[in-house]
Amino acid sequence: MYEVRTLHTDAEREEAATLVQDRQRWLTMRGLFVPAQADITVLFRDSQMRPAGLYEDGKLLACMIPERDPDLGWGEGPCLFLGCVHTLPDQPDDITRLITLWASDFAARLDLPLVRTEAMARQVLEAEPVTALLCRLTDMGWDVRGSGTGREGDRVARLELAAERRSGLSALIGCRVHEPQASSDDRGSA
Repeated sequence: MYEVRTLHTDAEREEAATLVQDRQRWLTMRGLFVPAQADITVLFRDSQMRPAGLYEDGKLLACMIPERDPDLGWGEGPCLFLGCVHTLPDQPDDITRLITLWASDFAARLDLPLVRTEAMARQVLEAEPVTALLCRLTDMGWDVRGSGTGREGDRVARLELAAERRSGLSALIGCRVHEPQASSDDRGSA
């Protein structure tokens, strides 16, 4: 059974920070882009943040920071924003598919019409490895809304996903995520 839950304890937040470090090291070793922000792990360790994790039988597979209606500078209308999404290295795309299903359903339950996120894209969207990633994401239901400067100052692909209630999803993915806080400008970079 999978579960997405808010990370409450210092130990849970530290585990997420370690996952982020492992993912960034994995990307660097493959010559892929990592975010310019010096230390994303600080966000996951910050007790004022409300990060969430995707677990399978107690094992952390992914972590992210869900926010309600952040000021992205792109996209119109309310949304659930998934910031700082990191998955466990060397895992199949199924983790991303599970996050996609959960996020779409969670946004619908919050009466938000869309989920938005950003993916690193320091090159044009038509160049590898960005093209392959965007193909996989669009196959999962995400729409590419162009590219530009992301929240952290990196060049990103902007992605949207329609919210959709998915009856029966709770049999596959349990959800114990607190309703995300509205983004605030004084929280630092996230």
